[in-house]
Amino acid sequence: MTKTKPCISVACDHAAFDLKRDLVAYLREQGHEVIDHGVKSGRMSVDYPDYALRVVKDILEGRADRGILLCGTGIGMSIAANRFKGIRAAVVHDISTAMYASSHNHANIICIGARLVAFSLARNLVQTWLDTTFEPRHLRRLNMIEELAD
Repeated sequence: MTKTKPCISVACDHAAFDLKRDLVAYLREQGHEVIDHGVKSGRMSVDYPDYALRVVKDILEGRADRGILLCGTGIGMSIAANRFKGIRAAVVHDISTAMYASSHNHANIICIGARLVAFSLARNLVQTWLDTTFEPRHLRRLNMIEELAD
């Protein structure tokens, strides 16, 4: 049986429109189903928590397996997404953080700063995150984090 590629929900604010457009195209070229929640243009300022919520809902309601949130630094999106039980959103900015987000933290969302990361690196971050498997030896710590939200 062939494993299907995960469905990925993506959203950004105005600062990351160009990066979002590039990553959505890249993911589709790789054969992923992508849910694109916008923004549809970088011309008008938007509130990033509204867009983070769209991706969070896709994951929590089972429409997507993973999510990518993009803003100027990645920090605001990660703060908004991590407000929800069951979400593990990690800011990634180099190959090591992308790898550890997956292998140690089982991040179901990565957040990337469009003002800090070039397109080519962003593609590599996404691919590393997707290709890296979670190491179950870290499950105890993830369970501890989930208990904090109770």
